Amino acid sequence: MIFLLYICRKFVAMSETQLSQISEAKDMGITLEIAEGLQAGFPSPAQDYAGESIDLAREMVRHPESTFYARIAGDSMRDAGIHNGDIVVIDRSLEAQNGNYVAACIDGEFTIKEYRFDAKNQCAWLIPHNDAYPKIKVTADNQFCVWGVITHCVHKM
Repeated sequence: MIFLLYICRKFVAMSETQLSQISEAKDMGITLEIAEGLQAGFPSPAQDYAGESIDLAREMVRHPESTFYARIAGDSMRDAGIHNGDIVVIDRSLEAQNGNYVAACIDGEFTIKEYRFDAKNQCAWLIPHNDAYPKIKVTADNQFCVWGVITHCVHKM
């Protein structure tokens, strides 16, 4: 499994589902009023939740020193709910586990995919969530690293 731990030496041109406008997570000092208890089923009587607020950065960023935001360019993860133009939160301090969505660098190109390790075949797979894109097999012949684990995705409705 050591071959899966190559160090990404630099940012390079990106393709497929691309990371763009990568920025470090910082306390933006933005708090929003929050209304808890909104029903997604049958409506309930209105309740007064004035005064309660939520800090989105505090809710989405567990490790500020190793967390970045990136804007997605591409549609290879659309069936997973990650769309072109979305902003993802990437935590570089987390180790990728099977099934995690990751920002990975393979042979000099960044991509966002689902990560799967295949112990039987001693390889990893980067799995898109759009049938128009093929799975990417990662072997010892590839320069590969998981740059970070996607923890949140923000997109417009």
